Amino acid sequence: MSHFAALAFFTLLSIPSFAQQWTPLFDGKSLQGWTVTPFKGRGQVAAKDGALTIGVGKGRLTGITWAGEFPKTNYEIRFEAARVEGGDFFAGITFPVADSFCSWINGGWGGTVVGLSSLDGDDASENDTSTIYEFQTGRWYAFLLQVTPERIRGWIDGKLIVDADIKGREVGLRPGEIDLNTPLGFATYATAGALRKIEYRRIP
Repeated sequence: MSHFAALAFFTLLSIPSFAQQWTPLFDGKSLQGWTVTPFKGRGQVAAKDGALTIGVGKGRLTGITWAGEFPKTNYEIRFEAARVEGGDFFAGITFPVADSFCSWINGGWGGTVVGLSSLDGDDASENDTSTIYEFQTGRWYAFLLQVTPERIRGWIDGKLIVDADIKGREVGLRPGEIDLNTPLGFATYATAGALRKIEYRRIP
C-alpha cells in the first residue's frame, strides 16, 4: 500500500464521505501562493523537480508561509516531506487552531522527537504528545494533520502518531520566531528539508 493510500484509508475511517475534495497548495514548480518566512539568517528556498526545498541558513529556522486564505478549524492538510541534510526537524508545520496557532514538530530535539508545540505552555519535547520517531535522511514520509474544535490528530505513513484532546487546554506557539510562520507555514531547524504534494480540505 502506498503512503497516500494508507492515509486515505485512515481518513475514511474517521471522516464522513461528504468532506470536501482536496485542494492543492503547491503546484510542483513555483512558490506561487507562498512567501519566504522572514526568519533571521534564513537559508535558501526553491521549487524544483516537483518539490519545494527549504535550506539551511546562518540562523536556525528557514521556512515558508501560506499567503492565501485557510480555515481555522475543521480541516485536514496532507503533504510528503523528506530530511535532506542535518539532524533536526525537517517538517515542522505551524497551523491555525480556532483563534490560536500550534506547531506539529517532526524530527526535533536531535532528530527524533515528534509532538505539538505548545500545549498548556509545554513544547513538543515536554507535553503528552511527545514521542520518538526514527526518520531516515533522504526518505519521503507522508503526513496527515487533522484539526477540529475537540482534537488535533497527526498521522505519519498512515499511522496515528499524535492524538490530542484540546478541549479546555491552552493551545499556543513556542516562544520565539515561529510566530512568523502563521497562519500556516512550514519550517526546518538547522536542517534542509523538502516538501511535495501539499493539499488541504475542509471537513464536517
